[in-house]
Amino acid sequence: MQLNTDMRILVVDDSSTMRRIIKADLKELGFKNVITADDGKPAWEIIQRETIDLILSDHKMPGMSGQELLSLVRKHPDYKCLPFIMITAEAFRENVLEAIKLGVSNYVVKPFSAQQLREKIEKVCCAVC
Repeated sequence: MQLNTDMRILVVDDSSTMRRIIKADLKELGFKNVITADDGKPAWEIIQRETIDLILSDHKMPGMSGQELLSLVRKHPDYKCLPFIMITAEAFRENVLEAIKLGVSNYVVKPFSAQQLREKIEKVCCAVC
């Protein structure tokens, strides 16, 4: 499947190392337009200010968590169908179920490869809201 490598992807993670790794993986996959945020609060501001085609967000962050960001995105009529992939180091059943209830598009567990990320992106970017 041919992915739109021009899509604007927002990577949200409080770890600068993880942001760098994810950005490198996306670059390896051919994506050119990657924006980063270190927390849900600045990410929400970016989402409202710019055109974003996909969100990759860490689950646990100190300011605004990935679940809180997901909740804001899904409650807003303009963004309710925006693909949102949650990234987590802890695949606890309760967290996954809560994210599913909130409307997460997909989940990826750290550590992951660029190929695993590609597969998740393909699934959410081809789904219809």
